[in-house]
Amino acid sequence: MSHSQTEENYLKAIYQLSQSHPDGVTTKSISQRLNIKAPTVSDMLKRLSAKKLIRHARYKGVTLTQKGTKVALTVIRKHRLWETFLVEKFKFKWDEVHDIAEQLEHIQSPVLVNRLDEYLGFPPFDPHGDPIPTKEGLINSRYEKTLDQITEGSSVEIVSVRDHSSKFLQYLESLSIQIGTRVKVVRRIDYDHSVVIETDDQMEKSLSHRVCANLFVK
Repeated sequence: MSHSQTEENYLKAIYQLSQSHPDGVTTKSISQRLNIKAPTVSDMLKRLSAKKLIRHARYKGVTLTQKGTKVALTVIRKHRLWETFLVEKFKFKWDEVHDIAEQLEHIQSPVLVNRLDEYLGFPPFDPHGDPIPTKEGLINSRYEKTLDQITEGSSVEIVSVRDHSSKFLQYLESLSIQIGTRVKVVRRIDYDHSVVIETDDQMEKSLSHRVCANLFVK
């Protein structure tokens, strides 16, 4: 059964919000995520509930059903595969692909998506370090540690970014930081929780707490 683009966008948003709110996602958070007024969100949630794609318990928020999770992961799979394709084959920058992938993720051909996956060599992660769900709906766990949690003297590798905005990705590029970059935490500043790092080029760079909290490491 196919679903509208709007329904898919809601299910994807609920899935992503549920990663930090597993007990239930609020109508307000969905409204803010999608930039849609709360009454409109409430109407859509009723429709999704009627289709058995979500459970909407009063005072507990929204959770996806197994059926809804499958749809959400399928959309996410397509989005991340297209981002990978655009970066690897069409040489787009990692800050240029999100909006294009937002359009391509609604293509309904499973055959095309599976062949795209095969053509790319079944990549486990997209250009931002996010895990790509398999066609069976399996998805790798995301790394949990962020750079702001790393102790002085430790060396780590940047493996994923929490913030996918163009401004953030362009800022990282200006610092020569990308997925796979190794950094050493030289100093932690107690005053504002910023961190001084050293990259492979032996250059010291100061990162704000906000930036560090958006960088997943291993």
